[in-house]
Amino acid sequence: MRDAFVAALSLMVFHKHADRVKMANIAQLANVLQAMVLTKEDKMVLTPTYHVFEMFKVHQGASFLPLDVKAPDIVTPDKCVIQAVYATATVNQQGVTHISLANICLDKSCEVTINLKGTRVKDPSGRILTSQQITDYNDFDHPLTVMPVTYSGMKYGKDILTLNIPARSIVTLELLPAGK
Repeated sequence: MRDAFVAALSLMVFHKHADRVKMANIAQLANVLQAMVLTKEDKMVLTPTYHVFEMFKVHQGASFLPLDVKAPDIVTPDKCVIQAVYATATVNQQGVTHISLANICLDKSCEVTINLKGTRVKDPSGRILTSQQITDYNDFDHPLTVMPVTYSGMKYGKDILTLNIPARSIVTLELLPAGK
């Protein structure tokens, strides 16, 4: 799951600088550190990193959207303040908005408020990648330990999307335009 966060946060930085970064990819695909897949003889396992790339593919070819996200911070025992939730958003040519968020807090869920600034949407949906422990991973004996599932922890009101994002979670939302 740690590798999934490295992938998600890296892709979010690339999205933020899409005016300069025209393409990004992962160099190692199989059987290396932070691999997308693991193979052994006739078997193959999809890793948490693979699942992040698959969830974030909706941002490919779309336009970056500035995002107004409100979420609590993490305060360390020595009083350092760290951002708990990172986010990126894009809109594609069909007007569909995708928002990806990562709650890096290891032990607390975060309530997140997103101001959609007058964007009317219908039927928001999403997927979440999370696990019981940050050290969880997929291997040949346990290939489905970390898998994306349907996310339903959101409420949509007038211009505001409110989410409860569990600890150690990466979420990608799809917001269809209200007129479609």
